[in-house]
Amino acid sequence: MTGKIWGPAEIIKKKKEYIMPCLYHFYQAPMQLVRGEKQYLYDHEGKKYLDFLAGISVINAGHCHPEITDRICEQVKTLQHVCNIYLTQPMLELAAKLAQITPGRLQKSFFCNSGTEANEGAVLLAKIATRRSELLALQNGLYGRTYLTMSLTGLRFWRTDPSPAGGISFVPNAYCYRCPLNLTYPGCDLACAEAARQVIETSTSGEVAALIAEPIQGNGGMITPPPEYFPRLKEILDEYGILLIIDEIQTGFGRTGKWFAIEHWNIEPDIMTMAKALGNGVPIGVFTAPPEIADTYTRPGASTLGGNPVSMVAGLATLEVIEKEGLVQNAAALGAYLKEKLVLLQEKHPFIGDVRGLGLMMGAELVKDGKEPATPETDQVLELMKDRGILIGKTGRARNVLAFQPPLVITRDNVDEMIENLDEVLSEVERSK
Repeated sequence: MTGKIWGPAEIIKKKKEYIMPCLYHFYQAPMQLVRGEKQYLYDHEGKKYLDFLAGISVINAGHCHPEITDRICEQVKTLQHVCNIYLTQPMLELAAKLAQITPGRLQKSFFCNSGTEANEGAVLLAKIATRRSELLALQNGLYGRTYLTMSLTGLRFWRTDPSPAGGISFVPNAYCYRCPLNLTYPGCDLACAEAARQVIETSTSGEVAALIAEPIQGNGGMITPPPEYFPRLKEILDEYGILLIIDEIQTGFGRTGKWFAIEHWNIEPDIMTMAKALGNGVPIGVFTAPPEIADTYTRPGASTLGGNPVSMVAGLATLEVIEKEGLVQNAAALGAYLKEKLVLLQEKHPFIGDVRGLGLMMGAELVKDGKEPATPETDQVLELMKDRGILIGKTGRARNVLAFQPPLVITRDNVDEMIENLDEVLSEVERSK
């Protein structure tokens, strides 16, 4: 950024003039962010913020990590772009590394520019591989902002297209706190997974190519299925020859205390999508599959910017930093500590109805009068935490779930600082009601 800093008021004014109104911001009194370092952000006035959202699970290795930044700058000065129809080395190096760290036999990749593109590509591959046309998706999922991925999205908040694509059926998700089937785990015997069979039999022609699912539904409200859910679901899909596409766009690259969240369920996806944290802030997306599925994609398919040397080097450098600094292990350890602290807050504040998640992808659902979503109060909490210099997120069908997705470089002291402030803010909001 060069020249005079505009400030929040001028930015909001110019947003109204030049940006489509679908792009909103969280706060009543927003700040202009101008700098980031490790787990911290700084605004136009120099105020420091502890970042507990990481650009929505993007900055896993921390803001402006010097090793990643240096590698990107070196590549920009060497070779910034050629289309991926030309031979370059970084794309193959990153593809080989992904084959090494992804679950099971996932091996062959296609690089693009975002998670939305990755999900579009994964669906296309599933249709090619199976020669089928219909799709299944989980309720409360979010898969992107294009026509098809928006149509696959099971959250009305994000389904802004009035005429979604056809051939898509929705399956109940494993939202145990608000069970869509009004049952209680574990006595339910995973009826939500078994419901997939009924949907296949009654709502489709039987020609279903794939079901797409996030291991933890980020925008859905950090919804985290029980341990038996994905194994049962995969068994049912296999009976019908339906592929399982796992969306690791928010959950991947150490976020949940494993390289990929689906590893918590010991499941090998048929196709997997990744983006966000792979580039640590550089636009990137990728979908990957085992050879027998990937090799069905034979007709020409390039991407002008997908696989560009700068993004590929950013991905390689990010994975090296995550490994070298033990960030997967840090996410597991500090995630357990964060959950313990949030559960203690839940015991103190009836405002918190449920705490869920894995690793450093945690959610706290705010409720009142039983289980009524505390949506306005969630906005209050975010605003007050921002004023105290701590940035957290909000998700969920009713936008009433506090989201905690910090850079994986955070410390135990950072968790304590956030929890102490959240405790005080929750008390303040409760007193105001």
